[in-house]
Amino acid sequence: MGSRTLNRLSATQVAKLRVSGRHSDGGGLYLFIDSSGRRRWIFMYTRGGKRTELGLGSARDLSLANARAEAAALRAILASGGDPRAERARNDQILTFGESADAYVEAMRPSWRNAKHAAQWTMTLTRYAEPIRAKPVDEISTQDVLDVLQPLWQRTPETAERLRGRIENVLDAAKARGHRSGENPARWRGHLDQLLPKRQRLSRGHHQALAYDALPTFMVDLRSRDAVAARALEFLILTAARSGEVLGALAGEIDLEKRVWTIPPERMKAGREHRVPLSTSAIEIVKDMRALGRPPFLFPGPKPKAPLSSMAMAMLLRRMKSDVTVHGFRSTFRDWASETTSFPHEVCEMALAHTIANKAEAAYRRGDLFDKRRKLMEAWASYCASSGKRKVVQLKASGRA
Repeated sequence: MGSRTLNRLSATQVAKLRVSGRHSDGGGLYLFIDSSGRRRWIFMYTRGGKRTELGLGSARDLSLANARAEAAALRAILASGGDPRAERARNDQILTFGESADAYVEAMRPSWRNAKHAAQWTMTLTRYAEPIRAKPVDEISTQDVLDVLQPLWQRTPETAERLRGRIENVLDAAKARGHRSGENPARWRGHLDQLLPKRQRLSRGHHQALAYDALPTFMVDLRSRDAVAARALEFLILTAARSGEVLGALAGEIDLEKRVWTIPPERMKAGREHRVPLSTSAIEIVKDMRALGRPPFLFPGPKPKAPLSSMAMAMLLRRMKSDVTVHGFRSTFRDWASETTSFPHEVCEMALAHTIANKAEAAYRRGDLFDKRRKLMEAWASYCASSGKRKVVQLKASGRA
């Protein structure tokens, strides 16, 4: 093999290349860049009329010189009549899918915002992917993936779709580490979308909500109840916050003088700090809760130093014979703001802590429209109280929820 057919790339080129696709260094060695920008070395060879792709590892961890050395060793195996893939399998035991999945979760854990996210990955890749966990990761086929997904696809479509994406990530990582080759059998577009029915996207983002014109009457009933869960739900409605943000709220996050609640990044869906302007009604709730003297959580549960249960507000709604969801009150707020006020769209979206979909707009926006949001939330609080004054109730010191 002539020298001009080898070593086509330089270390500088490898560092600067950004175009997706295969970039040949010669002799079967390629730098592969996928559509998301991930870079890995692959070795491609033909044996017995069959073309095979063998992953060598991430370009982040494997230098050009080391990739060339590995490719040279694989070419030597070919020249002696051997099969590089079979030889590697003998020297480097292929992991099972379960081992690959566990390794992927551990590798990605530091990049995830909280332990709950990692636990969800572990649960789905252990419980739902159990039929394929013992199978070598390089033998996972399209049928294997279908066997895991089909029992869930119609019954719990959102869970099934998340599982599919997680299997795809695990198999991509295994390929990058050289443990499998070829197309990803869990890929959706142009593959599984031809084998599974496209699901109706109604299970995500569509929560049963209360019509905004019914809210003032609902608030009268809510404010008559002497439970911590009632105060938490009222606070959630007044701040248009998510339930996890309210349940995890710490008394120290709230500045009574400045009338602002600062939620840290780790508790926000977007992973960014969020300041919430507090209306007079919301401040009254904070004072009521602090009077209980049960820190650190603003809405304490029955157990010492523990927050209110994640089901407490949902159970309260059930006792109130209301068929709406807790999350649905964010939709109530958004409908009211859009249909009855003149507050700009971006102010309403920022009040809900929504991220800016337009990347160009997001890049130029630095402020959080806090003063404008304060006016919006005061108007919302006034509307919530428009069927009567807030009734002050005596909360039970026992922490009844």
